[in-house]
Amino acid sequence: MSVKFVIMDLIVNCLEEGTLSSLTPIHKIAVLIDMEEGVVNEILQGPLRDVFDSKQLITDISGSGNNWAVGHKVFGSLYQEQILEKLRKSAEHCDCLQCFFIIHSMGGGTGSGLGTFLLKVLEDEFPEVHRFVTSIYPSAEDDVITSPYNSILAMKELNEHADCVLPIDNQSLFDIISKIDLMVNSGKLGTIVKPKSLITSNAEAFKKRHKKPFDAMNNIVANLLLNLTSSARFEGSLNMDLNEISMNLVPFPQLHYLVSSLTPLYTLADVNIPPRRLDQMFSDAFSKDHQLIRGDPKHSLYLACALMVRGNVQISDLRRNIERLKPALQFVSWNQEGWKTSLCSVPPVGHSHSLLALANNTCVKPTFIELRERFMRLYKKKAHLHHYLQVEGMEESCFREAVSSLSALIQEYNQLDATKSMPVQDIPRLSIAV
Repeated sequence: MSVKFVIMDLIVNCLEEGTLSSLTPIHKIAVLIDMEEGVVNEILQGPLRDVFDSKQLITDISGSGNNWAVGHKVFGSLYQEQILEKLRKSAEHCDCLQCFFIIHSMGGGTGSGLGTFLLKVLEDEFPEVHRFVTSIYPSAEDDVITSPYNSILAMKELNEHADCVLPIDNQSLFDIISKIDLMVNSGKLGTIVKPKSLITSNAEAFKKRHKKPFDAMNNIVANLLLNLTSSARFEGSLNMDLNEISMNLVPFPQLHYLVSSLTPLYTLADVNIPPRRLDQMFSDAFSKDHQLIRGDPKHSLYLACALMVRGNVQISDLRRNIERLKPALQFVSWNQEGWKTSLCSVPPVGHSHSLLALANNTCVKPTFIELRERFMRLYKKKAHLHHYLQVEGMEESCFREAVSSLSALIQEYNQLDATKSMPVQDIPRLSIAV
């Protein structure tokens, strides 16, 4: 399971409820889609070739040309039936289909366009099954000029058809890997990197500081998903159903963007470092240095928060740390006790414990505002617009509707932030007559 979420532009994964072994046939029911066959060929010839079922790969030759409209309008209709057929077969292998994971990029054409087309297809075909989306957002230094168009067109679909979105930005991933790089090169006691591990398959990435180590960045995302699905794969004293995440962390339909933070950060980097103290691990989870998207959660507003812990940790440890951290965190006045927790008894490989925090927090707003500003710089000049409008079914109104949808989302976060200074009202306890 640790490697099936990497490399491709778009991966759809069916998760079966109640799966308790670390390498169950979950990987057999992953559908990998890329409209360029080169990446798929790399998988079939590389160290991951035995992980995926080759019958579950869908490719084209031309690619989407960094164009959301091509991925959504052209390849969407062209491959809809083929994708649905593979998804149905995958779902048939599940005794109890719990949710779909979609892992896609936002900046290119296939991940943003075909990925969000598929999201609507899943909603129509499996309306009762939750849809969790891990979206990789482009950084400001992205080399795809049209990525702001693609990202905002995709976000309109995420707003309307996803149950939960875990936004991740490339810059945060790169910063995390840079920390690993520094630790490896510092020669500190206890830092050992396996030279031919999956994460270091791109050996030059660690030698050249300016080359982005994509294998390692992908593995950080895989680590997030391993922690997220641990309750479905292993036993624990306080397991959390994945659908409980949406139920407890998403109070309003469109505010389903969850900020994720991980500790320790180095699990999949094959770096053996001294373990973090338990209390320090909880503090790290609320630090912006451990987030997979840029933001400052401590100075923003929490709607709700989930703590998913793995390893030898007691419920009393959870409660003690929540009480310790609560005074420094701002929760909305109507949900001061908005915590959801889970304990999985099986720790990650090489560590005694780990923690994934998922926060519905207004700190995602700056990322969305920055993306809208980049979009408007292009759109005001109508730059590159003709590439989209020449695709059948694509109209300029699609752009206006997409940016309007994002602006409405930002406004919802603004309204929540405006309540930060409001006093918390003590709700009277229910009196029971004896």
